[in-house]
Amino acid sequence: MFLLLFDVHTHGKLAKKLPFSTAYTDWLFGEARRAGLDGLCLTEHFNTLQFEDLYGYLASVSRRTGDCLVLENGLRVFPGMETDVAECGHILSIGPLEAILELNRRLAPHKERGHFPPLAQLLDLFEEYPVLVGCGHPYRAPGHVPEQPIEQLRRFSFLDMNGKDMALDPERTRALTTRLGKELGIPVVSGSDTHQAVQYGCIATRFEREFTTIDQLRQEMNAGRYSIELSEQAPFLVRTAGLLKRSLKEIHALGGDYVEVLTSQAPV
Repeated sequence: MFLLLFDVHTHGKLAKKLPFSTAYTDWLFGEARRAGLDGLCLTEHFNTLQFEDLYGYLASVSRRTGDCLVLENGLRVFPGMETDVAECGHILSIGPLEAILELNRRLAPHKERGHFPPLAQLLDLFEEYPVLVGCGHPYRAPGHVPEQPIEQLRRFSFLDMNGKDMALDPERTRALTTRLGKELGIPVVSGSDTHQAVQYGCIATRFEREFTTIDQLRQEMNAGRYSIELSEQAPFLVRTAGLLKRSLKEIHALGGDYVEVLTSQAPV
């Protein structure tokens, strides 16, 4: 039986304030395939520099199949976005490219700290579009999303059992996230939250059936036809990824080309 290995929380840039690089993004998605992934949800930060350029590039180098963008290497990319809310938390939305781009444009007045939208207002906006909405790393400090009114939390379609949090404190993260999912009656899936390739594979979601649309993804989540796979090396992968990210940002700050450093080396 074919099983689909998916990462539901990823990023396509090293950091929000760094310029978009086609070479870096190509490197990322090449490494995703080498890490064994069949697909991912690209939940890029809604206030990242050159958000539209990133998705414009992906659209130009992929073929559209359902709601996903299929790259030349076969990786399936579902467009998405990670949005900060006023209550201190991150909300994931996954959907058709056009919906994600339009939502990002509508959120333009809320991209600076101090102007992040309240949770209820953001969920109202998302309900106007065919997107799948979840809470990213719900128990990561200083977030307060789980403390919000239950009627708002029940509007989520899924929760993210985040790879970074699972690497740091797996027992707490698993217990709290699973308990909230049961209370809300919604699925708990997993994503690495990576901004660079080392973190791919620290955790992933193994789906039992194929899907190419958001509705199909929702059906597979709700049916529970998946399992979460946590790597025994997750703590090492996450620590190494953090060190690499800081080092690459420092190279950029000093005027160097961190992309050339990566792409001139052997695959991770």
